[in-house]
Amino acid sequence: MFNKKISNIYAITPNTLLNLALIKRVITKHRISILQYRHKTFDNNIKLKEARALRLLCLEHNILFIINDDINLAEKIHADGVHLGKDDGSIQQARQQLGDAAIIGISCYDNIDLALQAQNQSANYVAFGALFDSSTKPNAPHCPLSLITKARQILRIPIVGIGGIDFHNQQQALDAGCDAVAMVNALFKKNH
Repeated sequence: MFNKKISNIYAITPNTLLNLALIKRVITKHRISILQYRHKTFDNNIKLKEARALRLLCLEHNILFIINDDINLAEKIHADGVHLGKDDGSIQQARQQLGDAAIIGISCYDNIDLALQAQNQSANYVAFGALFDSSTKPNAPHCPLSLITKARQILRIPIVGIGGIDFHNQQQALDAGCDAVAMVNALFKKNH
């Protein structure tokens, strides 16, 4: 397996029916290194079909493919890993189901203790946010950039910044200590 790093732009799919052509254009144009599939539909057939199509696209472009919230789906389609929020299952459960090679990311919001706990439980990366005002999650707690700088001094695993990040403010997040920046609207809302 290639030594793929968690760095640069971490693309998260918009919460809509899949537009594979748009996603392919974004991957190519912005040299995406990680793609997370995030679709809050209850139709498991749609999720399975979309995730399979994205998995193939990620293999074709040699980028990491992460499933949001759904350990079972990640296992079913052999994704590179899963991203878990506070109500999405444990790191131990994900590790047990997906194996030692799987990438497990954890949302830590604005909480360094949560990040340390995740690191100690074998998480591969942690995400902090919202760093800026986010239209995707307008009620998300704000995470100051100073917290990223503090976390960078303590943590040994990669930090992903999320929340309102675009091409104008991404450098602020990277300068504060983020290894990668997650984007949804900045990548997919405009016509690319």
